[in-house]
Amino acid sequence: MTGAAESFPIIGKAKNIFIGKAKTLQDTSIFHKLSLIAFFAWIGLGADGISSSCYGPEEAFRNLQGHSMLAIFVALGTVFTIFIVSSSYSQIIKLFPQGGGGYLVGSKLLSPTVGMISGCALIIDYVLTITISVSSGSDALFSFFPESWQVYKLGVAVGGVCLLILLNLRGVKESVVSLMPIFVLFIASHVFIIIYAIVLKANDFQVVSHETATQLHSSVSELGLLGTMFIILKAYSMGAGTFTGIEAVSNGMPILRQPRVKTARKTMMLMAVSLSFIVMGLMVAYALYNVQISSHKTLNAVLFDNVTAGWSPFWSKSFILTTLVSEAALLFVAAQTGFIDGPRIMANMAVDKWFPKKYSSLSDRLVSMNGVMLMGISAIILMAISKGSVAFLVVLYSINVFITFSISQLGMVKHWWTERDKLGHWKRKMMINGIGFVLTSFILISVTIIKFEEGGWITLIITGVFVFLAIRIKKHYFRTTVRLHRIRQHAISDLHLALEQLPGYDPHQEPETVKFNPEAKTAIILVKGYGGTGLHTYLRINESFKGMYQNFIFVRVGVINTKIYRGSEELEHFKTSVKEDGKKYVKIANQFGFYGKSIWTIGTDPIDEVYMIVKKLMPLIPNPTFFGGQLVFSKTFYMSQLLHNHTIFGIQKRFFKFGIPIVIFPIKIE
Repeated sequence: MTGAAESFPIIGKAKNIFIGKAKTLQDTSIFHKLSLIAFFAWIGLGADGISSSCYGPEEAFRNLQGHSMLAIFVALGTVFTIFIVSSSYSQIIKLFPQGGGGYLVGSKLLSPTVGMISGCALIIDYVLTITISVSSGSDALFSFFPESWQVYKLGVAVGGVCLLILLNLRGVKESVVSLMPIFVLFIASHVFIIIYAIVLKANDFQVVSHETATQLHSSVSELGLLGTMFIILKAYSMGAGTFTGIEAVSNGMPILRQPRVKTARKTMMLMAVSLSFIVMGLMVAYALYNVQISSHKTLNAVLFDNVTAGWSPFWSKSFILTTLVSEAALLFVAAQTGFIDGPRIMANMAVDKWFPKKYSSLSDRLVSMNGVMLMGISAIILMAISKGSVAFLVVLYSINVFITFSISQLGMVKHWWTERDKLGHWKRKMMINGIGFVLTSFILISVTIIKFEEGGWITLIITGVFVFLAIRIKKHYFRTTVRLHRIRQHAISDLHLALEQLPGYDPHQEPETVKFNPEAKTAIILVKGYGGTGLHTYLRINESFKGMYQNFIFVRVGVINTKIYRGSEELEHFKTSVKEDGKKYVKIANQFGFYGKSIWTIGTDPIDEVYMIVKKLMPLIPNPTFFGGQLVFSKTFYMSQLLHNHTIFGIQKRFFKFGIPIVIFPIKIE
């Protein structure tokens, strides 16, 4: 945002203080500097799964309906599922090293439409990740304070989301590194309290085993075998939020340090082991201490009270406060997953034209700013509507992520079966994804049925609306692409016709380079690639101002988006293509007998980049006129404002402030 900073010094200074100075794309080591090693990825991406141990086990325990000793069976089932889903996603990581998660898996292995459904479900899920993580964090923090303080909880949660928006506008790595101490404190405090609680009850294990067997027998007698199994399975499926963060690693592949597959699999292992230990430990501790549900405290807070009951009041309160603060803070960190992966999925869908194109663009901090803002604002709105109720948000939360889980597992099963003749050990690989598909589908169906009337229908309606909008957007872009192709064909045809009318024109001969004519006027044309709009604008100038302009300068700004910004090699290819576009325009100007020159650059904001070029050109060229073209959608004007970048109008506004004339030719798309 260099140009903006120069135009408005106060805004520029404030932006540099709070968000940070612009990153330079000329730094060849920038991809290495911004990528995450396995440990930082464990924090930034794994925190979502680990933090759900603050509410997932509690949700499962609540659904046991007083049969507390059955928690051990639920814990064992949960740990088994965590490792199965983690193993299946390790296979996805190996097959899709460029990342993309459920969206890319569904698109490539099933169909683009199925992938789009998976992507829509994931975006909503990541909004819910932010909302439920911050809300649950507020619950943990306010569990230590008097009940009268609960009125401030929602305000604190909203403030937390606003702070996260600011942190993520600075960049992924900066936000993860700044939150690292919180993550370490959570892991240390919870590992300690789990081990301490179990060791403290070590002498009671025989009694606990007897009580478990007795309660199981009692439950079967009271409810029947099917009734008991139903309660266990219901509790197991309702604790599904415990392992929702596993998807995040495969989605976040582009931000991982090379070799990405190795880093991702190491991150996945760290997350699976730590999550399994904490979930299993908490569920066993709930059963050992027979914790009772409280109206204003989390189940973990009640457990910590029971475990530290024999300590001195000072040490007990200090430890509980530290642990609850670490829970609240880790849930705050977990919201990072929504801010990291949500905008990334939006960007992937925007590149594939399921989402407005502006969501694939990057800020000068190389962050998907539009995506970060949309995720944050959506989370705040949802938090206000739900009043920060974790119990309600869990209902919404568990459904969508398991839509994606199930689609991903089904896609992988299809892949192993289709490629079975080319691959070794395909049966073992297909079995892992097959078991993953059965488990995730069971949880999806169970949660949807059980929680449908309690609010599950809301998630399904929101997802359905989102899918409908994505289909409409795709259709609009498809029609626009077809029409742009026609415009390009017409422009090329008109160009050839105009050239053929020139005396002595030979299409097989390279045109001579024409020198700059200082006596003639100069037209500076802003072009976006070599295509219909640029050619159309050049021809319109020659038609409307015959013989007036003898010098043509073509300004080409290559805009870096998330598709291009994936590594130094991709960036170099993009630079080459931008340079070649300019050469093609220069050749056309020379063919007409005019002076031609190409000036190109790459950046994230075309308005700022054009302004910086113009600042250098103005002292060198007397009285130039700037030209540009703009697509006009007369029938879908309002939709076009949302789905298309009106960059030329932003440039016009900037130019007007400095008295620079610019002519914009409308190019009707209908």
